[in-house]
Amino acid sequence: MMRSLDIAGTGMQAQTTNVDTIANNIANMTTTGYKRRRAEFQDLIYQDLRRAGTMSSDTGDLVPAGAQLGLGVRTAGIYRINEQGTLDQTGNSLDMAIEGRGYFRVTLPSGEYAYTRDGTFSLSQDGTIVSADGYPLSPNISLPNNAENITVDQSGQVQYTISGQTTAQVAGQIQLATFQNENGLAAMGQNLFTETTSSGTANLGTPQSVGYGSLRQGFVEESSVNVVTEITNLITAQRAYEMNSKVITASDQMLQTLTGLK
Repeated sequence: MMRSLDIAGTGMQAQTTNVDTIANNIANMTTTGYKRRRAEFQDLIYQDLRRAGTMSSDTGDLVPAGAQLGLGVRTAGIYRINEQGTLDQTGNSLDMAIEGRGYFRVTLPSGEYAYTRDGTFSLSQDGTIVSADGYPLSPNISLPNNAENITVDQSGQVQYTISGQTTAQVAGQIQLATFQNENGLAAMGQNLFTETTSSGTANLGTPQSVGYGSLRQGFVEESSVNVVTEITNLITAQRAYEMNSKVITASDQMLQTLTGLK
């Protein structure tokens, strides 16, 4: 069989992965805190038809370049582009956006920690600050039933006042988590990530300290997806898929010519 059939087949598979990645970006263009993904590819191993550096004669003449035939392409990885999203003002006192590095840490029902850039928080029935899915912020911060004028400063300190009093009281301190390799985090859906061996362990710190972003109360971070860029990438991927399919068509026609010889 002609190698070009297999080579073009790997190209079509790669562009299918590319289109799937772009489609997921477009689907999440309004997802809070979403970071766009990019598929990266690598060429496959090469077959040596004539190895460079081998002797071509008894006098010691060497082959200067050789002949290597590539066998296609494969997906190397799908990376998150961790760029800052636009901040959207909501007016909700418990909505918080991270401006800079860091993730909020929440506690899952299993007791394990997960990390998110989605700062859409609210209060549970017992006054605990929780995520949209009801997972409590970690460290745990609770507010009394009569809490008013809830404020969160840029360094993550949560304060409130009680009716009839003017002195603000501190409810707790929000911490952010950073990782040595953010792309090593494992996405689990629901805007949540879990740490892996590749990401390294979470480094907790106070917002606005060195290496950590600051918080903006009453804002959420929008998706970093640029629709124009994604549509352009989609057209490029579609054309690459079509070109690979034409290679298969051309290879098939060549085989038909070969089998038709008498």
